[in-house]
Parts: sequence; structure tokens; C-alpha cells
Amino acid sequence: MENEQKEMLQTEEEVTYEQPQEEVNESLTEDQSITDDEQDQLTAANEQIAELQQKLQELENRYLRLHADFDNFRRRTRLEFEAAEKYRAQNLVTDLLPVLDNFERALKIQTEDETAKSILQGMEMVYRSLIDALKKEGVEVIESIGKPFDPHLHQAVMQAEDSGYEPNTVVEEFQKGYKLKDRVIRPAMVKVSQ
Repeated sequence: MENEQKEMLQTEEEVTYEQPQEEVNESLTEDQSITDDEQDQLTAANEQIAELQQKLQELENRYLRLHADFDNFRRRTRLEFEAAEKYRAQNLVTDLLPVLDNFERALKIQTEDETAKSILQGMEMVYRSLIDALKKEGVEVIESIGKPFDPHLHQAVMQAEDSGYEPNTVVEEFQKGYKLKDRVIRPAMVKVSQ
């Protein structure tokens, strides 16, 4: 019963709100000046909406560029940190290379004195422990003799005729070269066959 009453009330409300079509047309012609003002306001609002949409698009593009720049910065920083971590021992290794050279020169001394021989044995032990510590950090000796000349690994200081080697092959090594992981710390000074 309540449902029927609600439906009747709704139909009555609909009837009361309806205006005859002729009255609507008359009111439209009478209110034509209001419609022109509304049209002007609508045009102004549409222009403002278009302007705001353009600003929004510009801000979105700017945000995307900033986001991409930040991602690039973060990636570049991470790569720099990884490289710094990978080659952190480079300065120490560079400073120790002359020490290694001096140890090698000292170990080449030939002596008959027992005291000097025991000192040389002690120096050789220190030298080996130093080499082991450097190997743990990733330092490697560049192999040169009998290898093809590579300007990235070798520094040619002499050329010589040698029938025992193919042309452009390392014949003799004057100073050892070293690499830290995949980076050349010091190229080997070598003599190359012609």
C-alpha cells in the first residue's frame, strides 16, 4: 500500500513540474539576453579550462622530465659508487708499485755470505706476503714476454731485430706492468721485435 502511495506522489510531482512546450519556448525567447551572458561566461570558462589543461600538461611533462633526470642521477651515482668501491685500492697500489720494484731488484742480488742470504730470505717472505695481499685486492701482473704487443698493456721503449720471435711480439720486459681488476694501473715497459 505504501508503495502505491509513493508512486502516486511521484507521478503528481512530475505533473506539477511539467510546463507546456509553448510556455518553455516563450520563456526562452524572453530570457535570450540571459542566455547570451551565460554563453559568454561559458566561453570564458571553456577558455580557462583549456588554459588550465595546457598548464597541467606542461606540469606533467615537467614532472616526467624531473623524474627521468632523478632516475638517471640515481643510476649514475650508483655506478660511480660501484666503481669507487671496485677500485678503492688503486691509490695504495699505485704507491706500492715502486716498493715492489725495489724488492725485486734487491732479491736479484747474488751473495755468498750466510747473513746476507738469511736477510734475502726474510725480504723474499715479506715480498711474497705483499704480493699475496695485493692479489687479494685484485692486482695482477701483466704477462708480457712472448705475447703480442698491446698498446693498452705495454709501453714499448725499444724495438729490436729478433729471429726467435714473430714481428710485433714482446721480446724483453724492463719493468713489470700491473692491472687492478680490469683497469691497467701501470703498463709494462718492454722491447718489441720488428
